[in-house]
Amino acid sequence: MQTLVIGHRGASGYRPEHTRAAYDLAFRLGADAVEPDIVATRDGVLVVRHENEISGTTDVASRPEFTGRRTTKLIDGAHLTGWFTEDFTWEELRTLRTRERMPKTRQANTTFDGAQPMLRLRDVFALVDDAADAAPGTRAGRPLGVVAEIKHATYFASIGLPLDELFAAEVQAAGWNDGRLVTESFELGVLSQLAARGIRGDRVFLLENEGQPHDEIARHGTAAAHFTQYLTPAGLAALAGVVQGVSVHKSRIVKTDASGTVVGSTTLVDEVHAAGLTAFCWTLRPENRFLEPSLRRGRHAPHWGHWQKEFRTILASGIDGVFADHPDLAVHLRDTPLAAQG
Repeated sequence: MQTLVIGHRGASGYRPEHTRAAYDLAFRLGADAVEPDIVATRDGVLVVRHENEISGTTDVASRPEFTGRRTTKLIDGAHLTGWFTEDFTWEELRTLRTRERMPKTRQANTTFDGAQPMLRLRDVFALVDDAADAAPGTRAGRPLGVVAEIKHATYFASIGLPLDELFAAEVQAAGWNDGRLVTESFELGVLSQLAARGIRGDRVFLLENEGQPHDEIARHGTAAAHFTQYLTPAGLAALAGVVQGVSVHKSRIVKTDASGTVVGSTTLVDEVHAAGLTAFCWTLRPENRFLEPSLRRGRHAPHWGHWQKEFRTILASGIDGVFADHPDLAVHLRDTPLAAQG
């Protein structure tokens, strides 16, 4: 089966992330699915933003009517200052306009700043349906999909906004409770809650390179399991009864030698498969700042380096799905025989 190419927050390498333009472009560039990050408003509307703190991705900081909403909060163990979705109603948030999250790296994307509003999760479901209707048979007959990431579930539950309940209701209302939908989270608990609510489709556990899941910290404190423990043979075997897949940072897939040169892939994908799970990784990006040091070209972080070698290495590992900011690049390498890639 071909590797699934997921437009990471849409085609976020070419348009500001989580905008209609980014999602629409991702499908035009050949993505099999798109990935919205899910957070909530004060009135329980699910919106798509990388984080619930939105000063870096919207024009909220320049809006005088919202100056008084700036505050500091403790979110998953970190103090953050800014403007948070849960302090706004949807009617207020819909007046904001989006902006590029990484303007120094993707200066071209800043030309789209202020052009588009925020989206709700229901808007993403509708635009994916529209994209599938416009291009029947896309990706060799596979339907277009959504890989939805549930963000900060424990935090939102603590303030009376249970994301599992809100998400399940939204999925059912949109007619998306089927195999086109994958749910993912860095918190295993919310994935189990969604299963209990009858949400179908695969569930994928996101694993950081270090640290502990925040829902586990809330329950067990310092005794909480570390992310790395889930990637041991015993940890993977235990996960197989709870989720269908795991997703890791690409650095766990790419193998380097003592000098830092990329020499192939690790055995992690094979180990995940041996446990009966699917393997995903994030995030394929061509800019120097995101590549392994040996693959960087020149001294400028925003310039593109030898991304082809890193992408090929990851795709050759047997990975089941990759998240890509520039989905066309991953699709090209996946679908074009190596001899013809040049």
